[in-house]
Amino acid sequence: MKKITVWIVALLVSVSSIIDLRSSAQVVPSDGGDTDTGAISIDCGFTQDNLDANGFFYEADDAEFVESGKIYNISSPYYNTDSQEQVWQQLKTVRSFPQGKRNCYTLKDKQAKNNNYLITVYMLYGNYDNKNSIPSFHLHLGVNFWTEIKFENASVIRRKTVAQISTTDYIDVCLINIGQGIPFISLLELWPLSNSIYRASSSLLPLGLITCVNLGVSEDLKFIRYPEDMYGRSWFNGQLENSERFNTSEAIYNEVNEYKLPSEVLGSAVRAKNDSSSLYINTLKLIDFTADNEHYVYLHFFDFEEHSQGQVRSMNITFTDDIREYVDLKSKDVYTLVRRIPKGVLVDRISITSTPGSGLPPMINAYEIYRALPQPNSPTHEQDVATLRNIKHAYSIMRISWQGDPCRPQRYSWEGVTCNYSDSIPRVTSLNMRSSKLTGEMATSFSDLMMLETLDLSNNQLTGDIPESLAKLPSLKLLNLTGNNLTGSIPKALREKSTTGLTLILDGNPRLCQTGSCKTNTKKFIKPLVASAASLAVLAIIVYISLMLHKHKTIAKVLSSKKDGRIKSKNHGFSQAEVHGITNDFATEIGVGGFGKVYLGRLKDGTQVAVKLLSQSSQQGLSEFQSEAKLLSLIYHRNLVSLVGYCDDGDMRALIYEYMAKGNLRNLLSDNNPNILKWNERLEVALDVACGLDYLHNGCKPPIIHRDIKSSNILLNESMQAKIADLGLSKAFANDTDTHISTRPAGTFGYLDPEFHRSGNLNKKSDVYSFGIILLELLTGQRAITVTSEGTRHISDWVNPKLENGDIQAIVDPRLEGKFSTASAWKFLEIAMSCITPTAIQRPDISSVVVDLKQCLAMEMPLESGESSSLISNTTLETSYSQSGSYSPPSAR
Repeated sequence: MKKITVWIVALLVSVSSIIDLRSSAQVVPSDGGDTDTGAISIDCGFTQDNLDANGFFYEADDAEFVESGKIYNISSPYYNTDSQEQVWQQLKTVRSFPQGKRNCYTLKDKQAKNNNYLITVYMLYGNYDNKNSIPSFHLHLGVNFWTEIKFENASVIRRKTVAQISTTDYIDVCLINIGQGIPFISLLELWPLSNSIYRASSSLLPLGLITCVNLGVSEDLKFIRYPEDMYGRSWFNGQLENSERFNTSEAIYNEVNEYKLPSEVLGSAVRAKNDSSSLYINTLKLIDFTADNEHYVYLHFFDFEEHSQGQVRSMNITFTDDIREYVDLKSKDVYTLVRRIPKGVLVDRISITSTPGSGLPPMINAYEIYRALPQPNSPTHEQDVATLRNIKHAYSIMRISWQGDPCRPQRYSWEGVTCNYSDSIPRVTSLNMRSSKLTGEMATSFSDLMMLETLDLSNNQLTGDIPESLAKLPSLKLLNLTGNNLTGSIPKALREKSTTGLTLILDGNPRLCQTGSCKTNTKKFIKPLVASAASLAVLAIIVYISLMLHKHKTIAKVLSSKKDGRIKSKNHGFSQAEVHGITNDFATEIGVGGFGKVYLGRLKDGTQVAVKLLSQSSQQGLSEFQSEAKLLSLIYHRNLVSLVGYCDDGDMRALIYEYMAKGNLRNLLSDNNPNILKWNERLEVALDVACGLDYLHNGCKPPIIHRDIKSSNILLNESMQAKIADLGLSKAFANDTDTHISTRPAGTFGYLDPEFHRSGNLNKKSDVYSFGIILLELLTGQRAITVTSEGTRHISDWVNPKLENGDIQAIVDPRLEGKFSTASAWKFLEIAMSCITPTAIQRPDISSVVVDLKQCLAMEMPLESGESSSLISNTTLETSYSQSGSYSPPSAR
């Protein structure tokens, strides 16, 4: 069969359909390097982030993921520190859910929607509650049943895995109390997959793992997981009847197989003991492999044996008399056969037999079997779900029932929420939040529940005006706002709507104007207010004129202080004479910027400053000068260069900043700098810059967009603290989502957002793109733009080919000489690439980048615990079937 490098087929429409994934693998030396997986792994019951012995990152179990439950340690008799289970440390703690019928973890990924994931849960009871009361409960994936959890005894570990295409930007994993004990969980993981694997053909049905078996390895090796498997799968050792093991001692490098099979899987196999014999996979004893569900079988082959000239290993694969496949393998062929078994078809066993013309016995390396999970329930309308979650967040609502989907399953719908189930997709029609201790203003989000008929917010402490947008709800019939502290007038549109079918109940709001008299009283109040305001305005004008007349006679005293190496001031005005004195008549030039030259200065108290002088020929002009002076006089953050003062005297315009002794980041990364920035220093610089941007984007109201983020605008002080400089091109917008259509160029070539360059649409994600380029500079040491003999080359064009080859060593700055954590570097690269996606909407908010960079720093920290993470050896493993005379491959635990 002809070799191909990439083969992606997702057509499994009929009984005879098949996915053929065939590629070539090489036997090469292994570099043994770890790579970042992009997984979310939550150590349930443990309240701190931690790393295992492989440097794999586990998230703390906190409110970011779950809002209910209690945490416990399992009883010490069930500890097994001698085990080789990688996740043993994470199995020592659990989160238990004694309250509520449904408790959910919500997993959010930056680009979850329409992407493929492997979701895995682990559970070890271990008598954590000291009651010796082993529970049974259900797991739900979103709004549908996933599986039932049962335990034979307290030492059994259950591991359940499902592959799912997410239809939203979040995934809910819910534990359901069925009245047979308290649900609990030990570990929850979300692993990104290639979108072309583990997919049901006729729909996007999730696939629940039944078994995942590695064949041919030594009996001493029971378990393969991360870091060998980059998709987080667990491969259990197994053997087939009438088979013998064989393997290769050389490492396997599989370049293109999308299943990313571990080399330990590809490098071992079983074959029939003689050429005429068959291999059999016994499926009858697999508990979940019945005719009640649609199933998917994945058979993995890699023929690592050297063949004679022209020799091919040919095999017939038989599922039933009506379902057969043919496979032939050349030496070094990697091939995955995917077979759909329709619902209603019972497969007793899968046989693998050599064809008459094959000179080699049948063989196989590994196999997986999944069952398609029915999805009878559709989730609630996406807008309704998002709106209710926004309301929940706005009022910090903590209700046990307000987890997972608001309407489905119907028996677990949110308290106070009524839904319409007449269509396949439920819609919220009634929201009762009476006596819910709501405080603050009425959220405008209520008006986004477009099918709402009844809204009851009575007996709370709501203040402010009634949103007029509520009148736009086409089906609203009852609005009950009794017993709040609302003020202002009733919106005209709501008054009008109350005459055409809306029942409006507003009693118990003493400051709410419900009659026409409010307007008269308002006018009487406004007249003296306007008169007072006019008087104040006249007084302000007089004061301003007086100040201008005495401007050249007044010398402002510079009030500056030092704290933690940062200068804080009140941004005073300086005269020309003072600027000449500070700079010693501009004796020491320390840089050149868009405004003009920058000079070293010293205040009277000895504090060093940088004086940026606006030249007559400056590419930037008066408006940018005024913009930067205005912005920096209003804002302060530890990661923004502080403005000490300014000069706007005669023909001199200058800005006086705190002095940043280490210069700019571009020079520090230059080959000419003998003091190479260490890896942890680069991480700290990246985090500093991200925090500064986060302040501009999310800490300022309105948000500020820098528009010219680049490495030469990142300055470092004596303590290597990084700060953002040069706000001259910044724009402030009215709210977080506003964009600005700009026809004036802004930014620097190489850092410029390609979407902004195409459309002129400027928003916060434009800064995020520029920041992503800085991250690549920090990682690689390369410039954003490099001039070569063939023209100019962008840094992303240099990185992408190496990224496709999975070669992190070739990407990281060679001057670091390998002194960095591979896992941290992969994580760092992932963050950078997410920031520079061509489409702005796909880029993360800078606040989430801050969190990710903190994880990178955590990966550099040594493990605090001296206990080794290991696999359970004498704890009972769940098994689904056994075969005579061989180890029993367990089902998905």
